[in-house]
Amino acid sequence: MIKLAEHAVAAAKTRPFRADRTLRLFSRRHHSSGYPGMTAFDFRPTLNAPDDDPHLWLEDVEGERALDWAASQSARTLGYFGVTQFDRDHDAVTAIFDRPDKVPLITRRGQYLYNFWQDAGNPRGLWRRTTLAAYMKVDPHWELLLDLDALAASDGEDWIWGGASIEPERRERAVLRLSRGGSDAVVHREFDLECLSFVADGFNLPEAKAGIEWLDPDTLLLSSALGDAMATRSGYARTVRLWKRGADPLTAPVIFETGSDSMAVSGHLDRTAESERLWFIERSIFFETIGRIGDRSRAKMRTDRPRDAWWSGFGDWLAVKPSKRWTVGGMTHAADALIGISLSSFIAAERSFAILFEPGDRRSLQSFFWSNGKLVISYLVDPRFEMFTPDGQEWMRRALDTVPTERTVHVRSLDAEHHETNGEVLISAQDPITPPKLLLLDATAPLGAPVILKRDPENFDAFGLVVTRHEAVSTDGEMIAYTQVGPANGNGDAPVHLTAYGGYGKSVLPHYNSSLGQLWLERGGTCVVANIRGGGEFGTRWHEAGRRAGKRLAHDDFAAVAADLVRRGITLPRRIAAEGGSNGGLLIAIMLTRYPERCGALFCKMPLVDMRRYTKLLAGASWIDEYGDPDKPEERIFLKEISAYHAATPGQPYPPILLATTKRDDRVHPGRARKMAAKLQALGYPAYFYEPSAGGHSYGKDNRERAAFIALGHQFPSQCDRLASRSHSKGGRDPDKEQHFNQWVSVIASRRE
Repeated sequence: MIKLAEHAVAAAKTRPFRADRTLRLFSRRHHSSGYPGMTAFDFRPTLNAPDDDPHLWLEDVEGERALDWAASQSARTLGYFGVTQFDRDHDAVTAIFDRPDKVPLITRRGQYLYNFWQDAGNPRGLWRRTTLAAYMKVDPHWELLLDLDALAASDGEDWIWGGASIEPERRERAVLRLSRGGSDAVVHREFDLECLSFVADGFNLPEAKAGIEWLDPDTLLLSSALGDAMATRSGYARTVRLWKRGADPLTAPVIFETGSDSMAVSGHLDRTAESERLWFIERSIFFETIGRIGDRSRAKMRTDRPRDAWWSGFGDWLAVKPSKRWTVGGMTHAADALIGISLSSFIAAERSFAILFEPGDRRSLQSFFWSNGKLVISYLVDPRFEMFTPDGQEWMRRALDTVPTERTVHVRSLDAEHHETNGEVLISAQDPITPPKLLLLDATAPLGAPVILKRDPENFDAFGLVVTRHEAVSTDGEMIAYTQVGPANGNGDAPVHLTAYGGYGKSVLPHYNSSLGQLWLERGGTCVVANIRGGGEFGTRWHEAGRRAGKRLAHDDFAAVAADLVRRGITLPRRIAAEGGSNGGLLIAIMLTRYPERCGALFCKMPLVDMRRYTKLLAGASWIDEYGDPDKPEERIFLKEISAYHAATPGQPYPPILLATTKRDDRVHPGRARKMAAKLQALGYPAYFYEPSAGGHSYGKDNRERAAFIALGHQFPSQCDRLASRSHSKGGRDPDKEQHFNQWVSVIASRRE
């Protein structure tokens, strides 16, 4: 068998690929690979025949055959990579997550700070609360509200915490969101905060993708996909219903609805208004929303603003950030500018906006929110934080100069409810080698230094590590920024962990990663975060350049960073381990099929890989705005370029890849990762698969499960690197032909099976 594999590798180097010959060479290997029923080489699906898919049965999430396949594959992966070091890494990461001195994250509602806490003794977690005065003590006293482990045991359910909505007037009741196994769909159950028990005949809703908003102690706004014809094509709520206490939610009157082709709708009560004002938000597609104002009877008026604008209101004030140039009121406002106006004036057709922020080439607005009638904004170029107080036609500007200046700082309101804000804001400050600290700043008082509330402990030894910023040149000449963390002086052979996201306008900023620090940096490795196109680090322009037909450029950017690390003498291609999840999982799959020579191992989590069928599964239809519509021939052209599942072909120098998902992921369908692993194995590649039963679009229900997922992801590239080093020491690789190296890794890996 080894001779056959080696012969196939040699043949791929010296002559064009011949399907008939490779079919005969690999047929026996397929039969023993763990993929049932395969006795012949199978290319399907291909770019030219994308609908001829022999692996569709793996999309049956709960199907017996598919579950047996996933279980056997996971056992095989753990058996191969779950060596002694995996156990040590698993225990080390679990201990970090379970530390009793980590910072408890908080949100204030009324007089209490609420927190959800997980540790070794409470793996599913405790919902609890305390006061701000108590929280500021070294060892605060917490009032226990709900023990989720005890609830899961008594209910016989795999409950994972999804959050709580507390009734804001009396604060005697809350509606809890409980997820089975971490899915996005949740069960709603009303909870009595005085008796600390569930309300048997309260606001209880079966499992669905849904949201609620309290109008008063006896009335909710219900946005739920539960019920016949109540879901959009994307699986989210199509209606907003007025749900009275004691009434059947399925027969609650609909006060707003949209068509099934829209993505979702929701309702919100604006308690900052002088009289009751309801906002009805229709998300027509992912990056476009329509806002309407109404009351408990219906939506009455649509606000005239760009659909793709971000916006937020407080009282009689409105802040708007258009995503494209907007000419209004005789002025043209730049894309990503922030402008403000009186809401009542805006409703009365006045369009004289005050300019609050103007973007630059790499000066982009990251966030804005209201606190006590003041608008707090943050952006990526110093000064990074400012506050505006509207007064008539004027907006008074004030720089928040005392906010810390670490590399990554986030500011948010301490209060969950806008109408309760008093100007106190929370600040989280960190960098890749400095643990986060949590601070409290009263932005309305004479500006003093913020008070440090808590500090996270140091979880790895950062001595000798430096954080540097670099730029790579992508295929079209665009400069791609990336942050590097590692030893000050390397030897050109550093093991590198490389990651990025590059989608949905999401910014990925460098932060303190305890598990990477302990499992990678402490062992002499280097970590790199790339700010590729498709993200939001440099505004809408950056996102637009990397979505739809531009998604290919985002993948080119990532490959350019990998190449730049080699050019700068930091590492070698075989020493780069690339990791990404969700949209980042698509990125990693494309690195496999388009740039296999750039990395030595790939960790591909919850990935989109089948861009032909992605809109037909779960929430996939909601992502058309990011990727394109495979049902439109003109868009299918550029989608083919990023459909790694169809692009995978035999005889290529693919590096080893680990594909991972969870059975309870009802956002990115687990069938995608399953099918990609199955096809790669059928083509003879070292592809591994892992699927725990819980976790949703994440890693698990508790700290041990999350730690196992992470430890496996770190153990995988180290094992692959040892195989690669062994091959190199035996002279099996021509150093002048790096592109062929990973083919030899495939041969070595086959010996271990």
